[in-house]
Amino acid sequence: MRSNKSIKAIIINHLEESLSGEELKRLHQWLARSDDNRRYYSRIKDLWESSVSDADRFAETDKEWGRFLARVTGNYQYNIFRFKTNFQIFYRFAAILIIGLIVGALVMNYIPSGEPLHISSMAPKGSISQMVLDDSTIVFLNADSKIRYSRGIRKSEREIFLEGEAWFNVAKNKSRTFIVHTSTYDVQVTGTKFNVKSYKEENKVITTLEEGRVVIASSQNCQLNEPVVMKPGEQVVLDKLSNEISVRKVDPFIYSSWKDNKLIFLNMKLDELVVLLEREYGVDIEVDDLRILKYHYTGTIKNETIIEILEIIKNTLPIEYNIEGQTIHIQNKGVK
Repeated sequence: MRSNKSIKAIIINHLEESLSGEELKRLHQWLARSDDNRRYYSRIKDLWESSVSDADRFAETDKEWGRFLARVTGNYQYNIFRFKTNFQIFYRFAAILIIGLIVGALVMNYIPSGEPLHISSMAPKGSISQMVLDDSTIVFLNADSKIRYSRGIRKSEREIFLEGEAWFNVAKNKSRTFIVHTSTYDVQVTGTKFNVKSYKEENKVITTLEEGRVVIASSQNCQLNEPVVMKPGEQVVLDKLSNEISVRKVDPFIYSSWKDNKLIFLNMKLDELVVLLEREYGVDIEVDDLRILKYHYTGTIKNETIIEILEIIKNTLPIEYNIEGQTIHIQNKGVK
């Protein structure tokens, strides 16, 4: 006899280990249908594990599911990413938290209409998040990144304030320009796919365009000689120290591969690689011999643990490493 439970209820019952054989078969068939289904399962699993233990009480109807999400996110000023990072640093990159779609319609339906809402969302170190904004724009946040934006204010622009790195698939709306504010320039679009990298501790702000059209414009913090109109496959790099801006042709998918749990390095300096690994894996790395920072590394990471990555680098570059407590130390090979 086929179960009448919603797929959300079946997922949570599976996490509670209380599924019948027929329901388990239905879940496996549903998971096998698409990557979207498997990503949805992962989001529910991560949310359930990190937030509540009795989530099945809230899963049977859309109304109850909304109550569950409201409970998880708190009131309407929230940070949706809370997870414990004790010493989980050596687990697979592919298993990092992907908690999203909370900022979409399910939660937004519970906000009084017409009232401005200031929303802040983040992805901590060692995690990636996905969300859908109220205009159907899809956003992936890379590790150690956050965005804030306002909802309920009727105006001609949709504004996002970004710290860190994010990939956007902006819903087309020619009457409402979408603007991403970085620490330097503004990125203006009407509907397109692009990646913006703007970490405060890094000297470069980088925008990479996959499809559509974006304009790099001056902001209050940065005055450009003239706006830069980008074409697909182009990358704009601003040096924050010299205020010089450059445009080059690239493969844009290399620079957004992180959202698919893949990292691609092209002749990357070791000091940059260390910062990236700390961010993506949530680890602390200390370089005990600064001479090795001159080394460069080219490679691809997909599903490897931080230990597996260090072993690969160790076989490529003359380095060694050891672990003390929760810190990874990197030394020159053969130097004590």
